[in-house]
Amino acid sequence: MNSTLAADLLPWFDRHGRHDLPWQAATPDGRRDAYRVWLSEVMLQQTQVATVIPYFQRFTEALRTLRELGAADEDRVLALWSGLGYYRRARFLHRAAQLCVERHGGELPRDFDALAALPGIGRSTAGAILAQAHGLRLPILDGNVKRVLTRYHGIEGHPGSSVVEKQLWERADAHTPYERVADYTQAIMDLGATVCVRSRPLCLACPLADACVAHREGRTAQLPTPKPGKTLPTRGTTMLVLRDAQGRVLLERRGPSGVWSGLWSLPEAPDHDTAWRLAQTHAQLDDAQPLTPFVHVFSHYRLQVEPLLFEGATGHPSIADNASPRWYARDEWPKLGLPAPVRTLLEALAHEPRLSS
Repeated sequence: MNSTLAADLLPWFDRHGRHDLPWQAATPDGRRDAYRVWLSEVMLQQTQVATVIPYFQRFTEALRTLRELGAADEDRVLALWSGLGYYRRARFLHRAAQLCVERHGGELPRDFDALAALPGIGRSTAGAILAQAHGLRLPILDGNVKRVLTRYHGIEGHPGSSVVEKQLWERADAHTPYERVADYTQAIMDLGATVCVRSRPLCLACPLADACVAHREGRTAQLPTPKPGKTLPTRGTTMLVLRDAQGRVLLERRGPSGVWSGLWSLPEAPDHDTAWRLAQTHAQLDDAQPLTPFVHVFSHYRLQVEPLLFEGATGHPSIADNASPRWYARDEWPKLGLPAPVRTLLEALAHEPRLSS
């Protein structure tokens, strides 16, 4: 394909693209730092730039290099990630850093196959890292790029299906130029994120509009073809908030599988009666107060949470020696990987100490 897409896109990027993102800072050799590009790419999976920037800055201030990330303990990594969601990304990031130290001299490999084989990276992320950090001609196909190419070529079918994704990879490769690969990679992601957006794309501002099939045929609202919808099931849980006289809260580390795996969270029970019995195994209690229920939405179900506050709990002596559960004071919470809704709940309680009176 002798495409003009890159030729039309790069001048737009020079004038309107994003050039001051924190992961774009150049190294002394004029390229971007592979560690920072990698971190940004992982954080940006299913998360918008505006949300990612403060997390990225906090993360890179605490763990400045890949070696520092590999040497950090998991709790620290998860604490820095806490609030971004999809915590498996953080665990993959941590494990990949450790493997780079063990096998690749403490650096992300420049070999595509070796890089793509690391946990949580894969074909598109590997291409984005090598294109931006080393200028290698490799295509990318994240969600924004899929949307741009689907509309540009008028491709029907859900982009996540194997048949459509194969077509999109072929198009992505054909459009990737041999020069200014790093700029092109950023440009097509920027176009999808700021102009060719999911709802109400800004076609009048798009440098590709004249050649775009969806724009020409009035199908931007129909493309990309949505994934067949399904109703999210709802599950319920009771979260036990045991708080002692010193204001400490009992937290336990979740298991290695399931949602929030490896994070510190509140003990849970299926209902209030079971919650009472579970709470009594951890502490001596006088009373419990239901707190305001809330819903947390995961990608595959909705979780209806009913928090139950046990104020003035006196922990059984045996808990003091446990690795989990353990009592944690408020000033220790920032050091822990806590699920975002749990952190929000605890912080609200900390600011409302008379909530149970």
